[in-house]
Amino acid sequence: MPQDTPISPSAPLPKDKRWDTFHRIVHKVSMVFGVISACMIMLSVLITCQMIFLRKVLGESTIWQTEMVVYLIIAATILGTPYVQMTRGHVNMDFIPSLLSDSRRRILQSSTTILTLIVVAIMGFYGMESFLYAWHRNLTSDTIWGVQLWIPYSVIPIGFATMGLQLVSDLVLYIRGKDINDYVAKNNTSLNQNTQAGVTDNV
Repeated sequence: MPQDTPISPSAPLPKDKRWDTFHRIVHKVSMVFGVISACMIMLSVLITCQMIFLRKVLGESTIWQTEMVVYLIIAATILGTPYVQMTRGHVNMDFIPSLLSDSRRRILQSSTTILTLIVVAIMGFYGMESFLYAWHRNLTSDTIWGVQLWIPYSVIPIGFATMGLQLVSDLVLYIRGKDINDYVAKNNTSLNQNTQAGVTDNV
């Protein structure tokens, strides 16, 4: 029987393999931003507890805590959007799609994803505009803390750019006819297996 010809390491990857690599990279980026978002929420809770202790127990005034918590919650919400999109953690009305055929469902999913991409692009554009405006004019908040506003504003273009990347990945999956829920479940299973293998190697 004829044997398969080995692929040279310098040869370009097949188109499907390149797209799979792209999806894996976007998946990992969304995972990282999900972890960052969760850490921000945990940090905001700790700061809130510290603020309550200072004000109610020690009777001291607070300066930066309230403002910091507000910035952290907003940043966690924006930076966590690609992870929520990837895991389908948002509210999903699937009654109408369940009544459609597979081809029409893909058309509906692709259309809504494109519309969402347009909204995300608009938000990212104006977020970047606000960031650059605060950066060039060295704006600070009108509080005692006086934080540099470009720092909290920077999460807007970063978060929406990452969200846009995740939406592009989803759109490509729809066009390729892939079931996105199965793809996410497959990647989560692979991630868990790699984590367990790493723990076993360390032991």
